[in-house]
Amino acid sequence: MELLDLEPAVSSQEVAAESQRGPLPESNENNKATDKQRRSRQNHPGRNELPAHLERVDKIIPCPPEQCTCGKCGRDTKVIGYEVSEVLDMKPVEFFVTRIMREKRACAPCIEQGVATAPTPIRIAPKSIFSDEVIINFLVSKYCDASPLYRQRAILLRDLGIDVALSTINDGVLRVGQLLIPIVDVMARGLLAGNYIQADETYVGVQTPDKKGENHTAYFWQYSAPGKGVVFDFEMTRSKEVPKAFFKDYGGILHTDGYAAYEKDIGTKDSVHACCWAHARRKCIDAIKVQTKAKATDPKLERVVVLMDGRFAIDREAREQSLSLDDRHALRQQRAPVVLAELHALLLAMQASGTILPKSLAGNAISYTLNRWEKLTRFMEHPVIELSTNWAENSMRPIAIGRRNWLHLGSKEAGPKIAAIFSIIESCRKLDVPIRKYLADVLPGLADRSIQSLDELAPTAYAAKAPK
Repeated sequence: MELLDLEPAVSSQEVAAESQRGPLPESNENNKATDKQRRSRQNHPGRNELPAHLERVDKIIPCPPEQCTCGKCGRDTKVIGYEVSEVLDMKPVEFFVTRIMREKRACAPCIEQGVATAPTPIRIAPKSIFSDEVIINFLVSKYCDASPLYRQRAILLRDLGIDVALSTINDGVLRVGQLLIPIVDVMARGLLAGNYIQADETYVGVQTPDKKGENHTAYFWQYSAPGKGVVFDFEMTRSKEVPKAFFKDYGGILHTDGYAAYEKDIGTKDSVHACCWAHARRKCIDAIKVQTKAKATDPKLERVVVLMDGRFAIDREAREQSLSLDDRHALRQQRAPVVLAELHALLLAMQASGTILPKSLAGNAISYTLNRWEKLTRFMEHPVIELSTNWAENSMRPIAIGRRNWLHLGSKEAGPKIAAIFSIIESCRKLDVPIRKYLADVLPGLADRSIQSLDELAPTAYAAKAPK
């Protein structure tokens, strides 16, 4: 205040007013930094809590000798508690040999009764040198973790010195696929009995004797529905005859991308075909990337993406509020028409402007969306339809990752068995069913089960019976 009083440009009134003012607020920069730190602390999830069902092994770390005596009186100190922290630990994988010893009994005085031997235990592959648990581990490591069988064989040789033929491992895995085919057939009938299915396909290489030095391109066709199982069908072709045969008697809603094989003559006359908004949006994004690279972005095309995102935002809000299908449909009816009207008008105007080449990425994205507009907007009539087929595409991710590792299928005869394995594994993943436990419970003795009892072994039925 003395400094202010000595300044010639400051009046006595200003000095008095300054003396009555409170402390100055911190700068905006400091406020922003403080707010950012506060939000960071609020949003931090904290240390992960480890699952309660895991076994706890206590590892006591004693104090060093200098901390065991009192620094003041020299007496021994006593343990009054522990500072406890938990870390996730593991034991290295331990292989061992189980000797299956079946009792043999006989009555010495009654020789004519002969020898009685304990029954053979029920196993996945009765004559295999591998136990059920090892076969399941081979299967999960390959089809969940994308570790090829030849690599698993190399691990056995490296870590245990066990040199086993690759064909022996492969036989055990394909045995599982053969056993699972009837269950997958039951799952397929269950899907077709419903009213909504998402379909998609992806390629896979297959070794064939008629093509030397190259693989034949075959396909896994995927059929699924949210909350239900996933069914894969293996075929050597991508012809429309494949979905035509599968959906021959289907009269529900078929939700796909824009592949022409799904366009006509699929299902009965009552079937409804819907298309995927994610594919339409993806084409617009690809066009924007090219325009951005060329420094010639189109604000109208960016507006198209914003409007499409607005549609997805409505469904995201419904998910966050855990709305039922009927409530989600009501929310769609309330908010989607305005967005769709603006989007449709904008696309038509862009197409008619003459400034966008029809064969360009932007022109292709516009025509793709407009040509399928009726099928894209069928979600407004049917509450069960999702906006995208991402559920189906995510189901095929293990195949896309796997073929980068195990590269191809050894033969076309193996295709249906591997399709059955993928069907069960993906169904268990979607339904939160522990895959190892499921296979261990279902596979032993499966070959002797009646066809009528297979319904209760499907992952959907298994998940319904599992304790919550």
